[in-house]
Amino acid sequence: MSRIWLSPPHVGPRERELLLDAFDSNWIAPLGPHVDAFEREMAVRTGMPHAAALSSGTAGLHLALLLLGVGVGDLVITATLTFAATANAITYVGAVPVFVDAEPATWTMDPDLLDEALTTLEREGRPAKAVIAVDLYGQVCDPRIETICEAHGVPLVEDAAEALGSVRAGRPAGSFGAMAVLSFNGNKIITTAGGGMLLARDAEHVKRARYLATQARDPAPHYQHSVVGYNYRMSNLLAAVGRGQLEALDDRIAARRATRDTYVRTLGTLPGWSFLEDPADATTNAWLSCAVIDPAEAGVDREAVRLHLEADQIEARPVWKPMHQQPVFDGCRTFGGDVSDRLFRDGLCLPSGSSLTDADRDRIVARVRTTPRGGA
Repeated sequence: MSRIWLSPPHVGPRERELLLDAFDSNWIAPLGPHVDAFEREMAVRTGMPHAAALSSGTAGLHLALLLLGVGVGDLVITATLTFAATANAITYVGAVPVFVDAEPATWTMDPDLLDEALTTLEREGRPAKAVIAVDLYGQVCDPRIETICEAHGVPLVEDAAEALGSVRAGRPAGSFGAMAVLSFNGNKIITTAGGGMLLARDAEHVKRARYLATQARDPAPHYQHSVVGYNYRMSNLLAAVGRGQLEALDDRIAARRATRDTYVRTLGTLPGWSFLEDPADATTNAWLSCAVIDPAEAGVDREAVRLHLEADQIEARPVWKPMHQQPVFDGCRTFGGDVSDRLFRDGLCLPSGSSLTDADRDRIVARVRTTPRGGA
């Protein structure tokens, strides 16, 4: 029996065509015309005017904080329900993460708790230097977060790594805040194998990001450096793959939404099962189909379902473990936490790749339905 992966890469002939174009031109690296075109095309898609293609989304978060002047001892507020890269980037600049819980409907940062956190830190004389809001599993954060940050005079960075192609309140993911970051890791809705992009409203932010991301080399015939730089730029080869992937983005979204719809229709009626679905003002990319399983009602817990799937070579994973539960961030301040704790305890991500077949989906659904009861 072949293995079904959670979210594998999905590539086609167009990516191969563009990759060979870059290869045959001998414009492999550094940078090149495909990088320039990929940046332009992504800026158009997201509605942000400026873009810099990078080696990873994490690199984008790191650079965004540097560009905002965040440094040692500064406080940066972010979501507790996220992948570790978001919080890790805060530590790269010597800053301290402050975590905010999720709201139950979209699992993204709770705007009211964010307002409380910003107000509390101001009152204590240590205002936040920045906020990183995370678009989780394709869900775009509540637009109120942008308004709240503006009211407090704190810059917002949108971690849109998981949400390319999603729209909320008429605005694309990646268009909120002063800067936003995308990821093209192998499990994302489009991939460059590894890679990311920094999006910005201010042209100077992207200009500075490109400088820092190419080892901060000063204009000179010799190699001269006035500040510490990084090797964060994307190669022309990977950008070529990304351009082909971007052309297929709408098809990839449609496929993932169809998978989620199948799960909601076939599993959402089971006792104790509920799915993360789009709010009324949003259309998401359904990057991962996520369910919450109430063990008291379902008669089985999330881990029993996951292990039953794994025994049939079907990969499923728990929802992100909250950052306030991670040993590396032990002692960091958290506002709320109960919602994220519950989602981690009961939440399950089901296979969601855009290359899933009808037979794959039928196999997954059938396997879930045969999970032995009493696993709670």
